Amino acid sequence: QGDQTSKEMRRCVYTVALIRGVSIGRGDLITFKTHLSYLTSINFRFEAKSVDAMEFFQKSSGKWRSQRTTHHLAFRRAEIGTSEIYVEALGADNPKVIEICELHEFDAALAVGGAFVSWESAMSWDQEGENHEGTTVFALIPDADNPQAGTLLRERGYAEIVPIAGRYHIDEEEALVLVTDYETMTTIERFWFANPNLRLRTSTVQRFGGFNTATFCTEMRALEESDAELDPVSAPKPDAIAFDAISGW
Repeated sequence: QGDQTSKEMRRCVYTVALIRGVSIGRGDLITFKTHLSYLTSINFRFEAKSVDAMEFFQKSSGKWRSQRTTHHLAFRRAEIGTSEIYVEALGADNPKVIEICELHEFDAALAVGGAFVSWESAMSWDQEGENHEGTTVFALIPDADNPQAGTLLRERGYAEIVPIAGRYHIDEEEALVLVTDYETMTTIERFWFANPNLRLRTSTVQRFGGFNTATFCTEMRALEESDAELDPVSAPKPDAIAFDAISGW
C-alpha cells in the first residue's frame, strides 16, 4: 500500500510539473515529500461562521409584504391572509430591550439585543370590522454555553395578549426556530431566508396534544422604487397578489 501511495504521489507531482511546464528531478521530489509530510501533520481547523439570532433580526430589518396560507386541520379547510410587517433591530442598550427584560425580571445585561415589530393583517374569514394589527418587542437572552440558543422575551404573545417568554435556537440550516408555550397551546415557528429579500416561515399551533393549525408564509421585502429598478428579480411585482397582513412578524 505504501508503494502504491508513493507512486500516486509521484504521478501527481509530475502531472503538476507538466502542466506548469517545469522539469522535476529526484531531489525536487524528496523536497516535495518533506513539505507534504509537514503540511499533513498540521491540524487545520476551518470553522464556518454561524448566524446567531441577533444577526437574523438584523437581516429581517425593514418592511415586508407577506402572504400566508393557514390550514385549519380540524375543519379540513385552508384560509389565506396578507400582511404588512415592519421590523427594526434593537441594540442591547435600547430602552425598549431593557424595559422588556425588567418586565420579565431578567438582568438586562444578559440581553444581546432584540427587535421592535409592528404588523397589519387581514384574513379571508375575517368578520366586518375585524382587524389584526399590533406591535411587540422582543429581547434575546442567549444561553451561557450556546450563543445560538436561548430565551426569547416578548412584550406580548400572538395567541394571548400578555408578556410571554419562549425558547429560540438556530438550526443546522441557519433557520430561526421559536417555541412558545401558552397555557392552552404551544406554537412552533421557523423562519429562513431564500435570499436577502425573500423570507419564508412555517408555524404550527398545537392544542390539547394535537395539531390545530399549520401555516406557510412567503414574505417579500418591500423595496423602494429605486431599489426595485436595480433588483427587478427580487422586487415584488406590481401585478402580484396584494399583500396586507398577518398576526405577527
